[in-house]
Amino acid sequence: MQDPAVIVLITFAFGALVGLAGYWVIDYSERRGRAALELTTESIPSGVVEVVLALESGGIILDHSNTVLRASPGAQLLGLVADGKIVHSSILEVIDDSREKSAPVSRTVELTQGRFSDDQQIILHVRAAPLGAKYMLLLTDDHTEEERLNSVRRDFIANVSHELKTPVGAIALLSDAIDAAGDDLERVRSFTGRLRREAQRLGTMTKEIIDLTYIQTVNPLESAVPVKVADIVDAAFDANRVAAEAKRIRLTARVVEDVSVMGDQQMLTTALKNLVANAVTYSDDHEHVGVGVRRTEDGVEIAVTDKGIGIDASEQQRVFERFYRVDPARSRHTGGTGLGLSIVKHVTRSHGGSVSVWSKPGEGSTFTIRLPYVDPSQEDKE
Repeated sequence: MQDPAVIVLITFAFGALVGLAGYWVIDYSERRGRAALELTTESIPSGVVEVVLALESGGIILDHSNTVLRASPGAQLLGLVADGKIVHSSILEVIDDSREKSAPVSRTVELTQGRFSDDQQIILHVRAAPLGAKYMLLLTDDHTEEERLNSVRRDFIANVSHELKTPVGAIALLSDAIDAAGDDLERVRSFTGRLRREAQRLGTMTKEIIDLTYIQTVNPLESAVPVKVADIVDAAFDANRVAAEAKRIRLTARVVEDVSVMGDQQMLTTALKNLVANAVTYSDDHEHVGVGVRRTEDGVEIAVTDKGIGIDASEQQRVFERFYRVDPARSRHTGGTGLGLSIVKHVTRSHGGSVSVWSKPGEGSTFTIRLPYVDPSQEDKE
C-alpha cells in the first residue's frame, strides 16, 4: 500500500499540471484573439477611425462583406445602420459600384426607410471609396433641408411671378384706358381710381414679399429679447385703426396678465397686425374685433376673434398657404394679396410657436397664436 503522503503529493502535482495547461490554453486563445484584432485594426489606415467617429455627418467603415466596423453618431442618427449592416439597398449599390471600379463613386439617393416613416423622405449625398485593399469608406451628407428650401424658393418665385402679372397688367390696361378717355372727365376719374387701387395692391404685395423673404431667412431666436405682448397688441391696433374706423368696427383687447415672449418685436407685431387686418377686412360694418391674451401651462395664447364671413372647414388649413384667398373677389376689392396668413405662420414657427384657426361660415373666425412664455423674474435678471 502506497504512502498517503505520496498519493497527496502526486494528486497535487497532477492538479497543478492540469491548471497550468488550462491557463496556457486560455492565454493562448486570448493572445490569438488580440493578434487577430490588431491585424484588423492595422489594416485600416492610421487616424481614419478617429476621424470617422468625430464626424457630425454620416461616416462608416465596412469590411469586404459590407459588415459595419465603425459608424459615426451621424450615421446612427440617420438610421443607416442596424445590426452591423447597411439597411438601405440604394447605398449598398453605391458601395458595390465603388468596390467593383476600385475608385470613389458619388451619388444622390432618396431614402424612405430607417427611422423615418414611409411618407417622410430624406435626400443624402453618398460617396463611397476603397480604404486599402480590404475595406470601404462611406461618407454621407444630409441634403434634405437644402432641397426643401430650394423647392420652396422655386415655388415662391413661380407664385410671385404669377401674382404680379395681375396688378402689373391691370395698371398697363388702365393707363391705356385713361389715354383713350381723352376729355371724358368722369371716365378718367373712374380709371385713375382703379389705377390707384392696383398700384396700392402692388405696393402692398411687394412689401409683404419682402417681409416673407426676410422672415424665412432669419432666425429671430438667435438674437431674441423679451417682448411684452401688450406692446404688440397696441402696435397692431394702431396699424389698423384707420381701416377699422372707416367701417365703424370696434377694436378691443383683453390682456389678463402682463406677459412677455422671447423674439423679434417687429416680426411679432407684423404677425398680429396681419391677423387684426384680416379680421377687419372680412367683417361687416359696425362689428367688433377682439384680441385676447392669456397664460397657459406651457406658453402664451393670443387670440384674434371676429364676427365676419367665416371660413369653410375644407379651407381652414389652406388659408396659411402663400397667395391663397378664401374669397378672391373680395380680395381684389380690398387689395388682399394672400400673403398675410403665410407671414403669420412663418413668424410663429420661427419663434417656436404655432397658429391655428377656428371658424364657422356666417359666425366668424378665431385665429390663435401660441408662443413660449418668458418668466418675468428671468426677464428682470437680463
